[in-house]
Amino acid sequence: MKRDPPERRAAYGGEGWQTRTRTHRQELGDLWSACGVSTEWEPLRSVLLHRPGAELAENGDPDARLMLATVDLGRAQAQHDDLARAYGQAGVTVYEVAPSAVVPPNQMFCADLLFMTPEGVILGRPASSVRAGEERWVARRLADLGIPILRTIRDRGTFEGADAAWLNPHTVLLAQGMRTNADGADQVARLLSELGVTTLHTTLPPGTMHLMGQLRFVNEHCALAWPGRLADNARAALRTHGYEIVEPPDPQELSTGMAMNLVTLAPNHVLLPAGNPHTQRFLEGLGVRCDPLAVDELTKAAGAIGCLTGIMERNSE
Repeated sequence: MKRDPPERRAAYGGEGWQTRTRTHRQELGDLWSACGVSTEWEPLRSVLLHRPGAELAENGDPDARLMLATVDLGRAQAQHDDLARAYGQAGVTVYEVAPSAVVPPNQMFCADLLFMTPEGVILGRPASSVRAGEERWVARRLADLGIPILRTIRDRGTFEGADAAWLNPHTVLLAQGMRTNADGADQVARLLSELGVTTLHTTLPPGTMHLMGQLRFVNEHCALAWPGRLADNARAALRTHGYEIVEPPDPQELSTGMAMNLVTLAPNHVLLPAGNPHTQRFLEGLGVRCDPLAVDELTKAAGAIGCLTGIMERNSE
């Protein structure tokens, strides 16, 4: 049987060739797994967590591990299990990093290791040598889950996902400081520009870790700010984009209780570190439902609910 010459076969663009017509975003939830974030307050659908394990079993100098005190592994695991359970009860799908080897001691702080966009993840690159390599385990898990990685921060750039926040689907506030440097911020901004998103840059004052610790959102019009720590240009950006800025009243709860290290489950509904009654009453006075969760053992590692949670998907459907 006579066959057509190669240039007329489908493999070479001949008869039978089928052109890929959908955009990458249209393929999410089909060829790729469902994911995507473009606000900080829409209903939370899925998260990435890492249950602390053998990396916390060895006691040592907390400062050498970027922690505030020695963490009791058993109690930390129990509290982390409660966190995963709370998400499940709220209808949020929980994915675990589940590494196959011992990881660096701060691996559980998944918020720093990724920043989700409407089309996939920007993979973080932590600033401290203590945390170097955490991103590899997250990258492996994202690949296994079918979540696209749009950009990996490279060269001398450092970027931690907790330094970026969506003001609206077209605008991201990005903080430069101890954890995110100028090179990393530029790489993030270039990728966002490709997605049609404007990046507004701000800075963090000395003695602060991430933008997340200074700014949280409870709905599309209300932003929580740590008094005296959020830069003037960040405040101006919030007001320009329609946010009322409110400040929790108890500095002690913000500092030792990590009261702002919360996660918004849906508009006017937050998962809040327990033991912060003044902050809880303040939020409830604003019409915000608060689900308090004990994480005091986990906070010894210098983070709480927000830091522990890699946000994978939010949407209003």
